[in-house]
Amino acid sequence: MRNTVQEYDKVIHICRDLFVKKMTDYGSAWRILRLPSLTDQIFIKAQRIRSLQENEIRKVDEDETGEFIGIINYCIMALIQLEMGVAEQPDLDTPAASKLYDDKVAVTKALMEAKNHDYGEAWREMRVSSLTDLILQKLLRVKQIEDNKGKTLVSEGIDANYQDMINYSVFALILMGFGQ
Repeated sequence: MRNTVQEYDKVIHICRDLFVKKMTDYGSAWRILRLPSLTDQIFIKAQRIRSLQENEIRKVDEDETGEFIGIINYCIMALIQLEMGVAEQPDLDTPAASKLYDDKVAVTKALMEAKNHDYGEAWREMRVSSLTDLILQKLLRVKQIEDNKGKTLVSEGIDANYQDMINYSVFALILMGFGQ
């Protein structure tokens, strides 16, 4: 797998560093967010990426990088919420939240390695815009599952969709040369 694992780790390290800094600034206020609220935050970021990719004129001088990082971190928060449930008040300190972050990344990275093996790193030939579209598709699936009260008949659950969005975002950042 070329340098995928090392590149993946570099991107996640940068995302985790931002997560820890924001935990220091804000605490775990995000723990009060219900899953649909987190999904909507991710949706806003993905829509902004798509808008930046399609529009020639930008009114804010930023690229997609920060939005992909946001998708990664919000997806990890959502995975934590799936496991722990929504809190009434912030209830995690930075070390505890960081441990949960690392646990979710480990499972998601293992999924990436398994799929990467089976798909032969096909993502390396994809366009960043295609990865953006796949993230948006996953978000629409998650919204439908949420509307169905988390029930699916034959499809993977919400957690797998969040994990795929994390991995697609990491791939996009790698393709964009982020973290090199």
